[in-house]
Amino acid sequence: MNGGDVVERAMPRFSRLYPMSLRLALLAAMVMPGGCARDTASGLAAFERALAANDSATAALGAWCAAHAIASPPVIAAQAIAGPPPPVPHEVRQLLSIAPLEPVRYRHVRLACGSTVLSVAHNWYVPARLTPDMNRLLDTTDTPFGKVVAPLGFRRERLASRHGGDRGCPGGTVLAHRAVLRLADGTAISVVIECYTRANVGRRR
Repeated sequence: MNGGDVVERAMPRFSRLYPMSLRLALLAAMVMPGGCARDTASGLAAFERALAANDSATAALGAWCAAHAIASPPVIAAQAIAGPPPPVPHEVRQLLSIAPLEPVRYRHVRLACGSTVLSVAHNWYVPARLTPDMNRLLDTTDTPFGKVVAPLGFRRERLASRHGGDRGCPGGTVLAHRAVLRLADGTAISVVIECYTRANVGRRR
């Protein structure tokens, strides 16, 4: 099977669901000269382009999962990681622009497509800046944060990106991002640390 066959077969899966910039990044990652697999560095670069094409990591991972047939259906679920929430770091409160005693919630999850874990995320968010229904979904379901708050039309402000792990990332992390999610008026709703696993670059169609 050549790269063109892969593209033609994969297009119906996400052509109507994702923005053009994300689709182009995904298709570029799938078309491999001579039909040969890319090396890890090239695969990681393609994955980074796919993430950069979308403000929502959840949406980007869902499209990546679909494009590379990691699971079917390519649905991203947030698997809670048990443990007491850590104290809210001072820098997080500063980034969220909130008072010292204003409530902040913490979500520590694995984002998985099927049985494959694609990322581990630390998420501090301000419940007062979400709707009651959004807070209920975050408290009681495995719906990813990005999908829950998508109606707010948030944008991503990336703070840092590094190959390998970051603070709080598990072993095997190949890429780590720090970011603030903001509303259209600039109000911060969330600070995230995202740890992307080797599973994103270790599988090719």
